[in-house]
Amino acid sequence: MVEHENLQSQNDYLRQWLQRQESYLHHLLDREAPPEDRRCFICDQDGVYKCQDCLGEPLYCTGCCRSQHRSNPFHWISQWNGRFFERSCLAHVGLIIHLGHDGNQCPALADRWNLFEEDELEDQLEPEDLPFVSGPEFQPKENTMVIVDKSGVHRLEVRCCDCPNATSPDIQMFRHGFFPASFNRLKTVFTFRVLDDFLLDNLECGTSAMNYYSKLRRMTSSMFPHLVPDRYRELMRVARQWRQLKTMKWHGFGHRSEDPSTGELALFCPACPQPGINVLLSGDESLDDWKYTRSFVMDGNFKAEHLHPIKPFDEVWLSDGLGFMVGKDRYKMHLAEAADTVEKSSCNNHRAVNQANAARHKLESTGIGGVACARHGCFVPHSMVDFQKGERQAIQMNMDYALCKASQHNMEGITRAVTFYDINCQYNKHFRVRVDQSRFLEMSPGLTIIPGIGLWHVHGHQDSCYVRYASNFIEGIGRNESLHRIDGEIMETLWARLNLISPAARGMSSPHRKECLDYQMNDSNFCKMIRMKRTLCRKYKLARNGIVDSGKAFDRLDEAAPAHLKTEWLARERTAQSSRLDDPAAMDEYEINIKKAPSKKEIELRLLEEGNARNAAPSRRSVATWISTGLAIEEAQIALLIEVRRIGRRSMETQRLDIARQRDRLQGQIDGFTQSALTHLGEGFDADDDPDDLNIDILDDLDDDPADFTETSDTWANSPELTVIPLPSNLGVDRCRRCMAEDLIPLKMSLREGQANDALHNLRIHLCNKAILFRTTVRQAKSQALKTRAWSQVTSVQQAVSLHASIYTKTRKQMIKLEPGQDQLQKYKPLLREQLKISTAVGDPNA
Repeated sequence: MVEHENLQSQNDYLRQWLQRQESYLHHLLDREAPPEDRRCFICDQDGVYKCQDCLGEPLYCTGCCRSQHRSNPFHWISQWNGRFFERSCLAHVGLIIHLGHDGNQCPALADRWNLFEEDELEDQLEPEDLPFVSGPEFQPKENTMVIVDKSGVHRLEVRCCDCPNATSPDIQMFRHGFFPASFNRLKTVFTFRVLDDFLLDNLECGTSAMNYYSKLRRMTSSMFPHLVPDRYRELMRVARQWRQLKTMKWHGFGHRSEDPSTGELALFCPACPQPGINVLLSGDESLDDWKYTRSFVMDGNFKAEHLHPIKPFDEVWLSDGLGFMVGKDRYKMHLAEAADTVEKSSCNNHRAVNQANAARHKLESTGIGGVACARHGCFVPHSMVDFQKGERQAIQMNMDYALCKASQHNMEGITRAVTFYDINCQYNKHFRVRVDQSRFLEMSPGLTIIPGIGLWHVHGHQDSCYVRYASNFIEGIGRNESLHRIDGEIMETLWARLNLISPAARGMSSPHRKECLDYQMNDSNFCKMIRMKRTLCRKYKLARNGIVDSGKAFDRLDEAAPAHLKTEWLARERTAQSSRLDDPAAMDEYEINIKKAPSKKEIELRLLEEGNARNAAPSRRSVATWISTGLAIEEAQIALLIEVRRIGRRSMETQRLDIARQRDRLQGQIDGFTQSALTHLGEGFDADDDPDDLNIDILDDLDDDPADFTETSDTWANSPELTVIPLPSNLGVDRCRRCMAEDLIPLKMSLREGQANDALHNLRIHLCNKAILFRTTVRQAKSQALKTRAWSQVTSVQQAVSLHASIYTKTRKQMIKLEPGQDQLQKYKPLLREQLKISTAVGDPNA
């Protein structure tokens, strides 16, 4: 067993460091001064330059500094000026970068620097911007080139090879790891290191080109970053070119003569079935075609907006339709031809449908939408579309195009695809009609689309949508889901990462924005791929354990069901599944048809109607309502007793006042009820009889010691919550007979059954609410305030559970006093404490 006693917290380490803080500061200042002998690290001569990027910051003479940095030209150096080390650069020690000939000067070199002049404008520095002391940092040597590296912005002299067979200067630069910003007279280049670093920063942190270049300027000169050459626009342009080259290389087009076609510069899910790539279809897969079913999830992202481009006529497209975003021309033709359909949702007023057509006049695109694989969360290549502004463009026409393109990606031979969309009950209604009527919408041949709704989305729909569209009722999905649980909300997690760059992409040109989105989505799929092994292994272990538990539960259910009913159910299931695509309402067969036990109100209504039909005597005509009123009074007594127990004897004045008001109201109800008892119970009943003569004590129905209530209630004479009211069940069968009220016993029994039914129904509701609260609100609460609020909700629900449990227990005991039949005793059993415990699995739709 690992010993944890010696583990130290972060604060323990901080306390230890505080004791060493002064020593650390002393040694930090020591690094600012040269060694006492000030000798060169290499040749032992007088040292002048110190390199901050070399390990240990060694001291060099001028010659050694130049020779040691031929292979590290982007280190930053400082020069000793007699008082301190002043920032300098390698150009001032005579460092020249020679291209070709292993870094040595070309033997045929002539002064070709004039070839590189005036293609880019020099930075014009205003005199007032220059510092009072202008050191080497602000006095670049002539013929130097601006080289942007991840370490900062450098000015160095670069000399190309001038041999007769030498390539052009821009190619020489590129072969040595420099990406030129121009091609005729080069003045600025970017190292491959800085371009890779920017792209990675953009992917992981959402860093914009402006912020990234601002960081480079501050790394170059922390005091005067505004004097560093501004190459922000060049970085944006070169980063686009570099991104395109890297993508072409990754997808194998460096060794292929043909150009990439639609979607070929995009990665896709390696686990989803793709004929010819990871599965071989022989044509006999009908028995197990669920293995070859694609599952798609569709969704829109209205945060990925795009402003109108400034010069749409002067845009250069490097990757139109080659990645995840669809090609612009054919998509525009589809939108121009698609029918004008602004359709209001018939299911719970879905926001995604009804608000998708809101006009946003300043935006060229109000967001993006598309398709991903539902099991693993990988974007589908060439299936992401822009949403347009204005009421004319309905969201269906956009998602139709996305789904059709997704259905064509490596789907040859696959005959089934399940789509999950939070508005599928509305979207899928006329999908096939829209596809058949359009010239630009094509589905994979022979493909059947099965619409579904994620389990978490179903809760926002009508009740009928659950059995018609939830994945639990789609044939084959359950078997497939045993290995890969479907997440109908998985695209929300994908949008969260994509939205890191959405603000920066909002004002880009249209091609630049789509290239950035393509690159981000491609990286998302790549990250899914490299982590998929661990994810699938974890899901497999969970599924293997789940199969065992599910099998046991099914066996218990199967053994309990009669054979003839199972045969009938299977036949009805086959009919429903075969009719599902044409008529989703056929799936209503799966609706839970439980005949709800009659409530107290229903029974009271029936008794009143029967009394009127028989022309009962006036004293018996409203007796059902009178008994029902008495039952309500008993429930109020139990609720008040529980409230008195909850606040205890150490209650505040406000609480005691509230209890007193409730008692006053309750006493008034009891007085009125007792007076009316004379009418219904006949002359044999005496309202002045001592309540102790009655056969029931309400305190026996509660779990607590009766003394607790007596001590709490001693401030109120004849506390109404302790009063026994003259109901037939309290009087007993014998006394009812003496009062000539024996005919009230069946009425009382019927209403007691309704009261017990209501209590059990409320118990089920509150126990389910408690389970869901534990699963959602309590588990997801992060802060202490949220946890306190969550537990307050749980406590409130638990109080309701206690109330209805007490009401049921009270009701059952009163029913026994009325001498019920055996069927009633079998139906209304004692309520046990363990039956009031809940499991969070009740609230888990995947359980």
